[in-house]
Amino acid sequence: MFAATQRDFTSTLNMRVNEYFKLNNLKRHANGEMVFKTIFMFSLYLIPYLLIVSGLVTNPWLLIMLVVSMSFGIAGIGLSVMHDANHGAYSNKSWVNNLIGYSLNLVGANAFNWKMQHNVMHHTFTNIHDEDEDISPRGVLRMSPHSAWKRMHQYQHIYAWFLYGLMTIVWVTVKDFVRIIRYQRNGMVKKHKANISIEWIILIFSKVFFVTYIFVIPVLFTSLLWWQVLLGIILMHYIAGFILAIIFQPAHVIEGTTFPLPDGQNMLENNWAVHQLHTTTNFGQKSRLFSWYVGGLNYQIEHHLFPNICHVHYRKISGIVKSTALEFNLPYKSVRTFANALVGHMRLLRQLGMKPV
Repeated sequence: MFAATQRDFTSTLNMRVNEYFKLNNLKRHANGEMVFKTIFMFSLYLIPYLLIVSGLVTNPWLLIMLVVSMSFGIAGIGLSVMHDANHGAYSNKSWVNNLIGYSLNLVGANAFNWKMQHNVMHHTFTNIHDEDEDISPRGVLRMSPHSAWKRMHQYQHIYAWFLYGLMTIVWVTVKDFVRIIRYQRNGMVKKHKANISIEWIILIFSKVFFVTYIFVIPVLFTSLLWWQVLLGIILMHYIAGFILAIIFQPAHVIEGTTFPLPDGQNMLENNWAVHQLHTTTNFGQKSRLFSWYVGGLNYQIEHHLFPNICHVHYRKISGIVKSTALEFNLPYKSVRTFANALVGHMRLLRQLGMKPV
């Protein structure tokens, strides 16, 4: 009976969302707003870079401002552009999604690894211990009540914020290499019919390309010293990493969320859609500007239920999702502001940092 009710929720929700697009004669993919946002986010990253390498800007404070702008551009590309593309939500043409999805490689990371970690593991097994790598044990951080506790964790609600800035730095320099090896060894590459040789070539080529344009060219063609360029790159990625972390973390690691364990032979206790409702939280939905910059990822419930729909539609379909969830007596978790979500995240970090009884 319970399982049947969950299936009814899923079918009813899908029917209503499909009906919304049909009645309003809308495509589920990008529209003019999305195209403008794409141009804006790339400009936020590329124009400051061109100004730096042109040598037209030499004032140290102006250079720092340009680096900060690039960091917001990286985060913006990640949140608002490549995220949709690598979910297949940007366009109904796969080549367009693949091309725009490689914007992740442009800023130093690797699209293939991201798809494995995010699309496959995180979206399928959200908040499941040892399956969702977003909450997997990381030594200094304990993101799940099912992870091993260490004495240092009692302070994680304080030091986590400083570590978040290292996210993309570690990603670009170490994590991509570790993960492609892991996915090759655990069979994920084979399971998803990827050509590992091609993926290695793409990874290495894109890393070399990134290092060349972000470090070698500024050193060779500007008056900046190598260590100044390196500090600029670190600052750029530290800010970008911090922005990305504080947007993604409160969606699942927040006070009031659940961390289900596998149910017998089944990985999920509930059906997939209901599982997303229990493990996902929205926040700051009233701020149009905030929602615009973060690629609608403050509508995280809608994103998890419909990852193949472009985020520009999330605000409109959120009412459908909420009313349908409540109709079936299912949770629809939402925090009023982004600040409140960060507080909720910090509180859970503190709870997870306490020694288990």
